[in-house]
Amino acid sequence: MATIITVTSGKGGVGKTTTAASIAAGLAQAGKKTAVVDFDVGLRNLDLIMGCERRVVFDFVNVIHDDIRVQQALIKDKRLENLYVLPASQTRDKDALDRDGVGRVLDELRAEFEYIVCDSPAGIEHGALTALYFADEAVVVTNPEISAVRDSDRIIGLLNSRSRRAEENGDPVKQHLLLTRYDPVRVEEGEMLTTEDVLEILAIPLLGVIPQDRSVLAASNLGTPVVLDDRSPAGKAYGDTVQRLLGHDVPMRFIDRKPNGWFQRLLRRSA
Repeated sequence: MATIITVTSGKGGVGKTTTAASIAAGLAQAGKKTAVVDFDVGLRNLDLIMGCERRVVFDFVNVIHDDIRVQQALIKDKRLENLYVLPASQTRDKDALDRDGVGRVLDELRAEFEYIVCDSPAGIEHGALTALYFADEAVVVTNPEISAVRDSDRIIGLLNSRSRRAEENGDPVKQHLLLTRYDPVRVEEGEMLTTEDVLEILAIPLLGVIPQDRSVLAASNLGTPVVLDDRSPAGKAYGDTVQRLLGHDVPMRFIDRKPNGWFQRLLRRSA
């Protein structure tokens, strides 16, 4: 049965869809059969970042309500053998993602895939709560800015209280922190929170740090998950992040210019 990984954030614009696309592509690169599902009904962007917007015929809502089989709506990635995309509807209301219907579709996907990556809308509206409900693991994406971190704290509270695992008194959702658009220079100048500050506030394990990198925008414009660009700092950082998700011990990169400074103490604390 597949592991469902929900990529979530409290604030929009932090790189959540970029992260969902890169994690899904990285898992597929590692040989894991992976589906990435867009929960952002009415504001879908995942198909653009995956480069399959012109191939969308049916969508997630069609599968739930219109007797379309999930295999008809899945779009096979042309670059990676193990990667499939289930796009969101661009025209329907977010309430179309009723919990029973979503659960039925995810159960069908569980039988076929090793990983299901859910690209959740930002915030705590219906689509976001539905994606959180079914998570086995959650990647909480935030920038090192106080507003984004504060909103992420709310998301962590919902994972602890309103997931299916919490409702059924099961094992808690495994939570990971991903810090995006990190700029060590701006951190040193006091314009951004340090990684240590963010971890102290959110108190969940650090999965990865993605540096500020123009390659992210360039890859998105080309319809390519940035993890496939192994020459860019962000692509390398996402690749490392996927390896950590798979349980491999990969050192952190792209974060602190001081080789023996506070970040090494931080890694020992968050291990």
